[in-house]
Amino acid sequence: MKPLLSYWFPCSLLLCLFIACTGNDPTAPAGPTAPELPGLKNKKVLIVHGGWDGHQPDVYARKVNKWLTEAGAQVTVSDSLGVYKNESLVAGMDLIIQSVTLSNIKEEEFNGLQNAVKNGVGFAGSHGGFCDAFRDHTEYQYMTGAQFVKHPGGQVDYMVNITDHKDPITRGMPDFATHTEQYYIHIDPNVKVLATTTFSGEHDDWIEGAVVPVIWKKYHGKGRIFCITIGHDPNEFDEPVPQQLLLNGFRWASGSKYEPIENLLHPVYPKN
Repeated sequence: MKPLLSYWFPCSLLLCLFIACTGNDPTAPAGPTAPELPGLKNKKVLIVHGGWDGHQPDVYARKVNKWLTEAGAQVTVSDSLGVYKNESLVAGMDLIIQSVTLSNIKEEEFNGLQNAVKNGVGFAGSHGGFCDAFRDHTEYQYMTGAQFVKHPGGQVDYMVNITDHKDPITRGMPDFATHTEQYYIHIDPNVKVLATTTFSGEHDDWIEGAVVPVIWKKYHGKGRIFCITIGHDPNEFDEPVPQQLLLNGFRWASGSKYEPIENLLHPVYPKN
């Protein structure tokens, strides 16, 4: 009979190779794992676009429609905020994606949107079409969790840094460089931030080193809210990492009606 050591060495070598290749150690104790993202197949999605033409909302809507349709979603597209007044339509959605920069929203339109979200319809978007819509409507900002205030220097080169590597939206996603408007936003300090950017101070020296969220998520009632602030040009989402982050956010937001409510409050101020 061979000594035990002669069996142990090749087995341990195989184990090391497995860990090196997969990053998984089968001998490690089991721990909690992040939930998987919901799928988009057969999900009902409403895309609403309009507002300032500079953000090419029609281009954005076509791109997103294509990606979601390829994922098996049932997509409805509207170029009018009036669709929010159709209570039965919006209430039957799993996800509403909006790209409407600036513009104004009527109270009956906002009420239709907010009621749907409060009852579990996800609400998601990017850049000014989401966090610079309806500047004078503070209830809308209360729902989305942020408001654009400036992009110093216009379109610049900057880094987006993933700050939460365990969240299913950003898990496995690397930091990435982009060239677009670096949004300085006023944000609800209780949202769950998933990625940030740091300002250089080149254009406004008093904000050198300021860290501002780029991706966040939250709840409004039962509805999941997701935003990523890049996307001045919709073609930015043709890049693999930004596109994957956008679609991951859509997937997460589409699960409001089917997934347990998470506690996403992340207070940043001390109690004492």
